[in-house]
This record gives sequence, structure tokens and C-alpha cells, in this order.
Amino acid sequence: MTSVRVWGPGVGAVAVLVATGAWAMRPVGVDGRLWDEVRPAIEARLVEQSRGAGYGESEPGLRARWFCRAEAVDLDERDGLVRAGVSTLCLEYGVRAGRLVECGGAEAPQVLRLRREADGEYVVVSQEAPPDGAGNAEWLTSHFGHATPAGFDTGVPSTPLESAARSHFGLSANSPVTPC
Repeated sequence: MTSVRVWGPGVGAVAVLVATGAWAMRPVGVDGRLWDEVRPAIEARLVEQSRGAGYGESEPGLRARWFCRAEAVDLDERDGLVRAGVSTLCLEYGVRAGRLVECGGAEAPQVLRLRREADGEYVVVSQEAPPDGAGNAEWLTSHFGHATPAGFDTGVPSTPLESAARSHFGLSANSPVTPC
């Protein structure tokens, strides 16, 4: 995931994308029950991978933490494995002077494969992300088909991440988000 991180100007680009009200809807063919089962494992994996990679974490006073969300683009279960094509958004939030601050983030499409463990929980067994720059469009087409790359332009909403961060830090629901 570090190769797809976007810092500095990239954070602004993510903020602009999110501010436009972009919303990635679950495609019609995605099994909602299965998505509800695999999503927690995917989002936990994203949070774990993001730890230690943000500016906010280098500032102890911010108490920064990563919050991640995945939206299903496609989902398929075969031979005991689930293939999840997802659009992901991870944002690093902290608190400064009683206000929620956004310190970094990244948004990227990914393909993850998961397997159900004996306890019924899913675990990620492989993960792929597109290369930066050259080859990105080809990767999207080869992993999601010809019509899908345009679907990633819609993004993942940050509102649920902001709400989770406000709750985590004990801030009011209408607390504004400011840059780190």
C-alpha cells in the first residue's frame, strides 16, 4: 500500500474528490451477505498496513490513528476463496486543540483474496494494487474489465471515516475537519 500513498498535494486531491460528494455504490451483482462478512477483514488489513506511515503518528500530541473503508466493486466466491475487487480509502485523523485534523490519506483500487478460517472469520491471503503511473490503466482493465476503470473515478466516501474518528476521539458529531 505504501506505493499508492498520496501525501501533501495528494491529500488535497483526495479531499477535493471527497468534497464533490462522490459515492461508490455497491454494484448490483455483489452478494450483500458475503460482503458484510469479508469487509471487516479487508478494512482491518488496510488499517494495519497504514500504521506507521503517516505524519500524524510522528506527532504524539495528535494521538493520530488510521481509519479505512472499502467499497465492493466486484465479489466472487469459488473453491473456498473469495475474490474482492474493491475501492479503498484510508485517512489518518488526530486531534489538535479539541478539533479533528486530517493528516494524510490514500485512495486506491485493490484486489484481495480471502479464505474463511475454522472459527468462521475471514482472513486476507493475498492483496494486489495497481502500479503508480504507467501501467495503472492496464492493471485496472486486466483486474476489473474494460468498463470498470471509469467506476473508480467515483471514489469512496469519507463521511463514515470522519464519523468514526469523531466518535473515537470523543468529539461532537458536527466537529469540523481541518488539515493537520
